[in-house]
Amino acid sequence: MNRRQFLQSAVAASAAVAVPSLMTGCASGRGGVNTPPRGQKYGISLAEWSLHKTLFAKKLDHLDFPVTARRDYGIEGIELVNQFFKDKAGDTAYLTEFQRRARGEGVKCLLIMIDGEGALGDPDAAKRRQAVVNHHKWAQAAKHLGCHSIRVNAETHGVGSWDEQMKRAAEGLSELSAYCGTLGLNCIVENHGHLSSNGQWLSGVMKTVNRPNCGTLPDFGNFRIDDKTTYDRYLGVEELMPYAKAVSAKSYDFDAQGNCIETDYDRMMDIVLAAGYRGYVGIEYEGDKLSEPEGIKATKRLLERIRGV
Repeated sequence: MNRRQFLQSAVAASAAVAVPSLMTGCASGRGGVNTPPRGQKYGISLAEWSLHKTLFAKKLDHLDFPVTARRDYGIEGIELVNQFFKDKAGDTAYLTEFQRRARGEGVKCLLIMIDGEGALGDPDAAKRRQAVVNHHKWAQAAKHLGCHSIRVNAETHGVGSWDEQMKRAAEGLSELSAYCGTLGLNCIVENHGHLSSNGQWLSGVMKTVNRPNCGTLPDFGNFRIDDKTTYDRYLGVEELMPYAKAVSAKSYDFDAQGNCIETDYDRMMDIVLAAGYRGYVGIEYEGDKLSEPEGIKATKRLLERIRGV
């Protein structure tokens, strides 16, 4: 259950002017709503996917997610998933109501994770262009909600050489980032399977795009390239952190001392902080041994212990 009109030249040109000042220092988590509470090394946010079972079972409504984040978990930054309000991207009344509930709890909407809108690196140029357009409505929704970013995927369908796939992904991301720039948003990419889970490849895509509002969302756990190949998660995060505008603390299981079994969080957070990142780190629990509420709380305790606050 893991979680996807080229711009007119005049629009792209205006974006090029606007982008340099966009979210200054956001790669370090400084600027906009990605700034954590004063005095903290990093903020702790909650990715909506941590409650995907509850949401899919209709035991929680998407509109109530901000209230749940604050009252049940004491978290004041949230990361939304488009799957849970798929038909509401253009519904301003719905988005305004969500924003009202979030603000009422003192909760910040940080970003929207977008899937199912087409491959930005599709080998078919027409489909690639359409994928860019398909993401526009979510960028507009993110702006309405006060987010700093949309999270997208660098899908290429595995067609072509390493370099060809990199070029196509960079092309789609560059066009979408230009559009996001006109809205004051970042366009960020998660390591999310196939070549995007190769830190060297995805960092190469970032270098090729070379836009200040195009970055990464390093996920601690999404480094499975295919059924036989897994990329080193620590190396991958280290390669992606120079471009990071958000971070996803993936967790599955914990030992008796409260440590994450599959990821050394102390080592991982050392990598995150060494890169100068001081933004929010989003809890994304996907385990089965603990319930979703228990897994979220366990991940939060671990991040708080490492942070020292």
